[in-house]
Amino acid sequence: MEQPLTQRADRPSKPRSKHRVRSRGKRHIAPKLTQRQTQDQPTLPADVPVPEPRPAEAQNADAATMEERQADGPKDAGASDRFNQEKSRQGRRQHPEPSAPEPSTDMDNEPEAPAAAPIPTPRPDLAEPEVEPPAVAPKPPEKPADTGDNKPLPDPRSADRPADKMPAEEVACRERLKTLGVEFEEHKAEHDAAIGCSIPYPIVLKTLGKSIGIGSGAELNCRMAEAAAHFAADVIQPAAKAELGADLKSITQASAFVCRPRHGGEKLSEHAFGNALDIASFTLSDGRKIEIGPVPPEKDANFLNAIRKAACGPFKTVLGPGSDPDHALHFHFDLEPRRNGGTFCQ
Repeated sequence: MEQPLTQRADRPSKPRSKHRVRSRGKRHIAPKLTQRQTQDQPTLPADVPVPEPRPAEAQNADAATMEERQADGPKDAGASDRFNQEKSRQGRRQHPEPSAPEPSTDMDNEPEAPAAAPIPTPRPDLAEPEVEPPAVAPKPPEKPADTGDNKPLPDPRSADRPADKMPAEEVACRERLKTLGVEFEEHKAEHDAAIGCSIPYPIVLKTLGKSIGIGSGAELNCRMAEAAAHFAADVIQPAAKAELGADLKSITQASAFVCRPRHGGEKLSEHAFGNALDIASFTLSDGRKIEIGPVPPEKDANFLNAIRKAACGPFKTVLGPGSDPDHALHFHFDLEPRRNGGTFCQ
């Protein structure tokens, strides 16, 4: 039986000659380890403490040793396994496994948990009732008491009082009325301190001249009575003959003295001083009556327009239909004193 080519591990190999056998190439054959050496090698414990990492020089030396061992290389399987185990242990020494991080003991940066979680405020079971409106509606604020701001502006004529003896001017005025054929009666003084009305020497007209009558209750101051008498004799009588073919018989007055302010209350009316006369209609000698209105007949309109136009001058204020609603049915004539003797005619 032929012997195997592989030599037994327990017998040393004998050189065939004294001469060294030339190796093929540059391969180096590592010395073989005997089985006894393998058995005598101490077994490593299961848990080997990991030594501290060596300095760089030691690592380089180990790396050089490993290269030499790798170059020589074992010939048998057992040596190869041991080589691999040694290489693995050295790798673990150079690159130790990272250990689990230890729990941090720095408690300053961690927020403290509250001792007890805050309990939310419970919602009410029932919603708050809506505010109901009052049973009785609130009363509006009362208007402030009248402080007198709406009173008419004071007029210097409001302070006129009759003297013990009638002034010469008033006596002369009455003489002129008699010359014109005006009939009148003296009347007591009119005065109202609360409103400001005043006529110191009033008269009540019965006629405006010869054959020209006037309605009862025409109380005026003497100056206004004289102006009305002249106007009736000088303007109205000639216009009646020219436009209507008849004489003027009488005048129907709508208002003379009335103690009141003007509409709006800014000033006292000229009626409050007996200084104004309102005429509602004219009566002719043939019995016709010419009424003042917005739309009179054509002949009547011509007569009324002539009178209205001629009144602006002898009287300082002339109003009638078309001026405003208050004067739609009568003429208003007065002697209101105006600057520079001006007039206001509408």
